[in-house]
This record gives sequence, structure tokens and C-alpha cells, in this order.
Amino acid sequence: MRTDTTTEVGEARRRVERLLSELPRDGEEQLSFTQPWELRAFAVAVAAHQNGLYDWSEFQLALIGAIRQWEDSAGSRDDPFHYYDRWLEALESVLSGTGVLDGSELDHQASVVLATPRNADHHHARRDPVAVDPAHA
Repeated sequence: MRTDTTTEVGEARRRVERLLSELPRDGEEQLSFTQPWELRAFAVAVAAHQNGLYDWSEFQLALIGAIRQWEDSAGSRDDPFHYYDRWLEALESVLSGTGVLDGSELDHQASVVLATPRNADHHHARRDPVAVDPAHA
């Protein structure tokens, strides 16, 4: 006998698997994250979507816009393209557009994080890549 909770968990898992299948891959099996923050940004985007803060198509459009904006200004910059930098820009855009995220608070928190030394607390910087295998998610 299946409970409503079991059904909800199964449906949530299927939604995450669909989202994972649309993301870029490193090889055929793994969804790659080169830094721990990339995995966190991915998880926040999925959790916000699952909690009804925005439609996934809205996030996709914001991501396309962030990539397009980077492409349009790439000739005037030296920074290389990093997919999850654009991902984070899209997430910030969508969350601030819905009123969930306050731009001035985000700027303040970002400045606090950037001013904090890497090993200021018990967390240690990770140097190895982080990957999620969707078959085991």
C-alpha cells in the first residue's frame, strides 16, 4: 500500500531526474561540478523550484539570458565561460524577480563571503571535483 508521502517523494524524485537529464555532462555518466558551491547552487535552484518559488521554464529562460549576456560581452572581457557562474546569475535573477531575494541583502552577504578567508571556520576548501551520478540521485 502506497501512502501519499511515498507518492510525493516518488514524484519529486522523477522531477529531479528530469531536471538532471537536461543539464550538461562531463562524459556520458556524470553531471560534473568542479567546485562545491556549484553543487550547492544546483541544489538551491532545484529546491526553490520544488517549493513552488518559480517554474522551471522561468529559470531556463533566465539561464539562457545569462549565457546570452555573457556571450554578448565576452569580447570585452578576459574571463572564460563557466556554466555555473551563469547558473548562479539566473538563480539570483529569478529569485529576486519573485521577491524572494532582496538585491541589496544579496550584495551585502556576497561582500561578507568574499571578505572571509577560505579557512576561517571548520570547513576546509575542497580541491577535488564534485560529481553527481543521476542514476544514484
